[in-house]
Amino acid sequence: MNYGQVADDLPAPEVSAELLKSTTVGKVRLYGADPAIIKALANSGIGIVIGVANGDIPSLASDPDSATQWVNANVLPHYPESNITLIAVGNEIIKSGDDGLASQLLPAMQNVQNALNSASLGGKIKVSTVHSMAVLTQSEPPSAGSFDPALMDILQPLVAFLKNNESPFAINPYPFFAYQSDPRPETLAFCLFQPNSGRVDQGNGNVYSNMFDAQVSNLFFLYYFNKFVTTNCTHNHNILFNLYFHFFTTLIFVKLLNNNNYNNNNIFRITHIHDLK
Repeated sequence: MNYGQVADDLPAPEVSAELLKSTTVGKVRLYGADPAIIKALANSGIGIVIGVANGDIPSLASDPDSATQWVNANVLPHYPESNITLIAVGNEIIKSGDDGLASQLLPAMQNVQNALNSASLGGKIKVSTVHSMAVLTQSEPPSAGSFDPALMDILQPLVAFLKNNESPFAINPYPFFAYQSDPRPETLAFCLFQPNSGRVDQGNGNVYSNMFDAQVSNLFFLYYFNKFVTTNCTHNHNILFNLYFHFFTTLIFVKLLNNNNYNNNNIFRITHIHDLK
């Protein structure tokens, strides 16, 4: 579940945390490292992904002490009471159009990893970065998916870092853009997990009933056929099945929720309506 804060009239972090604890949500992604939210989720058992702002990447890449300070400020005061499981260094950097920033991404990740290692947290908190689906040149059908060849010089060492540290490959699939380019009623149902006739992938014979499954399958195929993961290596195989997929479902808090008039189904429907409005 993504916890967005770009809104007004948001409930206090403590209220949000109680809402999350009342659901079956097991992991929450923050786009930053808001200490109030991290603290509110303490002792909840919910896994927390915290984020490094894109603007912080240059200093983290050039100065290991900056990475140490970031970890000291944003991780050590909260862990292990708050179950921080992953640090996402930047969001959608590779396709941001800033080649200089993209070149600094891996050094920043390495310095954050080294800072965690120095704090004896390297095996407990993972380091990754979150990509957009734009790193792919083709995503449909899943068996024919391909990474952008122009990005391979950046992606290959980055994925090697993830494999070496047993960290997940993280990506933001956007069902909205799929619907925008193909606004048929059946496409909307496919994106929203509603009943539909499904889509057959002629390449692998699989029938997909929703966009999420299709996009997840797409990433599996890409990892195998780009040799980012090999089938005869247990270590790499585990990395494959540890992929994080953020389905761009921003957690929306509305006045209705402040009145405790909510349930799991309401939360699910609200998030997807927001994404596709």
